[in-house]
Amino acid sequence: MSSNQPNIVYIFSDQHRHDAMGCAGNDVVQTPTLDRLANEGLRFERTYCQSPLCMPSRASVVTGLHAHQHGITKNFVSDFDPQWPNMMRQLQQAGYLTSNFGKTHFYHPEVLKYVGSDKTLDLRDKDAYFREFGFDHSEEEFDRYLHCLPNVFTHYTEYLKSKGLWNTYTDLIKSVFRLTPKHWDGITSTLPQEDDLTSFIADRSIEWLKNVKADQPFFMMTSFIAPHVPLMDDPIWAQHYQNARIPFGPREAPDKPNEIWARYLEFLEKHSNAHLLTDEYVTNCARHYYGMISLMDQRINDIIQVLEDKGVLENTWIVYSADHGEMLGDHGLMAKLNFYKSSVQVPALIRPPRGMAPKVEPGLTESVDLTATILDIAGAERLERSNGQSLLPFINGQGKSKEAAFSAIGSHASDSEEDTFLATFTERYRYTLEINSWTPCEFFDLQEDPDEMNNLVNDTSVQGMMKEMDTDLVRPHLRSA
Repeated sequence: MSSNQPNIVYIFSDQHRHDAMGCAGNDVVQTPTLDRLANEGLRFERTYCQSPLCMPSRASVVTGLHAHQHGITKNFVSDFDPQWPNMMRQLQQAGYLTSNFGKTHFYHPEVLKYVGSDKTLDLRDKDAYFREFGFDHSEEEFDRYLHCLPNVFTHYTEYLKSKGLWNTYTDLIKSVFRLTPKHWDGITSTLPQEDDLTSFIADRSIEWLKNVKADQPFFMMTSFIAPHVPLMDDPIWAQHYQNARIPFGPREAPDKPNEIWARYLEFLEKHSNAHLLTDEYVTNCARHYYGMISLMDQRINDIIQVLEDKGVLENTWIVYSADHGEMLGDHGLMAKLNFYKSSVQVPALIRPPRGMAPKVEPGLTESVDLTATILDIAGAERLERSNGQSLLPFINGQGKSKEAAFSAIGSHASDSEEDTFLATFTERYRYTLEINSWTPCEFFDLQEDPDEMNNLVNDTSVQGMMKEMDTDLVRPHLRSA
């Protein structure tokens, strides 16, 4: 270990779509801190997560593996083994002190048994389990729905109880609880900004940073739950966005070219409460979604300020990304679980120590490339089975974008549990396939149809191209160990 090793701060959010940043061309959402990172570093315009769902995407982020390699394509259905080779353990071996604050989603399916039962789940007692993944320090949180359960305890729920705020907080969340007709309603928190979950996670990160020894290289992963549903912003940012005019993406519903994809789209529409998604409704959702992003951006600035005050910013790399995006009414859908760009593309920002002249890379990259980049920064051993490629060469103009990017999701439709969908992205095309039956479901020409409106999957003109992609890209990808 060298005292000259740079520090690494990986700020990771939940459900932040790639274009909801000022630096990405959105002139409504206020993200001055993320814009600063972009203006002093690299921004990647087409970074694809390896699954448009929390747990499988996060499994890819820490292991550097694609979904078919680690086998997780849904939430809470497979063991995520702490002994798998991962980014944190590699960093520890390279001499780094590692920490996590916020959501990891590295859960065993047994956790679900606590929901609706009389058993007690105290996530504070699980911190030791999360340390097995390679975190020297871990303070685990989860989404706000879990906070409502009377038999569940986390660092944040106990903080709220100590301030007499838990009941008013949970009553509001219950009013928009998941999988109800109110699931996607945009609301404003009854809590002051300083007691918001986003502020709590930032404050815990800041406290840890202040106590790290100056000569100890560290890796800190701050994993915000925002802007994940419920779409609940704080009162200050809610006031800022209360009359904001939100830009809409394409609103037309997707085509249903075959039974397999139609069944899955019907599940997505039901999950989205698609019948409620009027322009007015979606605008209200987006205003609160933007408010959540802006508070997160505000608190990221506070983290950076601590690095500056501590005198370590000039030796610290800052990386920002998310596990997946949010449809926010695009194609008549909410949430994620699909391969439209609002769901599957994620922000990707890298700011080196002391900054650099801003660069924007338009080529294909993947979330696992950020994993490889972090290990490269640290001088740590790469993850042997990973197809991730370090992005550091882009700093000097030597980077080369990938020929293809991949993302996968297991079906959540009750009568198609065995279906697994794989999307293959090239510079020009997006091809979606159900891999067990080898059924093509979607094919888009992203050059001619950037909004993914015209599904060409049954068009005779692209049948040969799909077969070539099967042979040259998809099958080799699925054979990779």
